[in-house]
Amino acid sequence: MEYRTLGRSGLKVSTLTIGTMTFGGAGAFSAVGKTDLDEARRMIDLCIDAGINLIDTANVYSNGLSEEIIGEALGGKRKGDVLIASKARMRIGDGPNDEGLSRYHLIRECEKSLKRLRTDVIDIYFLHEWDGTTPLEETIAALDTLVSQGKVRYVGCSNYSGWQVMKALGVSDRQHQPRFVTQQIHYTLEAREAEYELLPISVDQGLGVLVWSPLAGGLLSGKYHRDQATARQLSGWTEPPIRDEDRLWRIVDALAHIGENHGVSAAQVALAWLLGRPAVSSLVIGGRTEAQFKDNIAAASLVLTSDERARLDTVSRPPVLYPYWHQQFTAKDRFGPADLVLDREDI
Repeated sequence: MEYRTLGRSGLKVSTLTIGTMTFGGAGAFSAVGKTDLDEARRMIDLCIDAGINLIDTANVYSNGLSEEIIGEALGGKRKGDVLIASKARMRIGDGPNDEGLSRYHLIRECEKSLKRLRTDVIDIYFLHEWDGTTPLEETIAALDTLVSQGKVRYVGCSNYSGWQVMKALGVSDRQHQPRFVTQQIHYTLEAREAEYELLPISVDQGLGVLVWSPLAGGLLSGKYHRDQATARQLSGWTEPPIRDEDRLWRIVDALAHIGENHGVSAAQVALAWLLGRPAVSSLVIGGRTEAQFKDNIAAASLVLTSDERARLDTVSRPPVLYPYWHQQFTAKDRFGPADLVLDREDI
């Protein structure tokens, strides 16, 4: 297992992260999966044994049940150097303060998450989504309080746009308070819009990138083909959206062909492609079964040739270029493979 430095922090994270959105399966998340405690314990042990050192969850996953299962599976003790990331922002109750990024909500939800996880500290605490009603100064100050109290070690954001990331970083710098060291984003061969601003910002500002749903909800796994739907889609789960189905299946065909040449699954090829992109630190992998986890873990050691990468870049290139197509950026060793350049030909 490879370990990468998370942004400009000194924290080392494995290139794969355990995703736990399927843990619990309560409420709306029943459409994603229903991993119970025994299954979760086996999956966590499997991943830790493979060298994965980061578990990702959120207070909203199955209304906190995901965090409870993790806490129970770990037995209130950290196994080895395992790290825990959680998030807050989404609505988790009917009260007026049961959502958002206010000081009240953030601190209260962090303390609840700590109890459910049966730990004293959350290693990475993410703002799960933008909150346009709470001043950023209040939100960043609340994160500063949590860090100062030793309840949180590092902070990050998730699902932010480029301007939202930069505005938050500006507030942190102005107030001399904790700065994001990472952002968690959606980024796949099918959805490459992160290359327009989020990845350049990550390289420029020193943010490590965690990628959620790197297989597009299973659509890039190679198990599904034209005129088929994934288990998630059949149950009504449509996130992330697919806007060009013909392009999607051309990508899947290319993944399957390259996978056959290596004797591996299309899923492993899709994950290996992501691990070679600028600023990407870790991919959040999930699964309904141990077999799916094992297959995903194997992607950490898969090396694609330059020709294979070029083919995937070509087949996945969006039909409409970003207005700033003439700009480019180079990724330094710290944020990914050396001399990787994203320019017009890549987007």
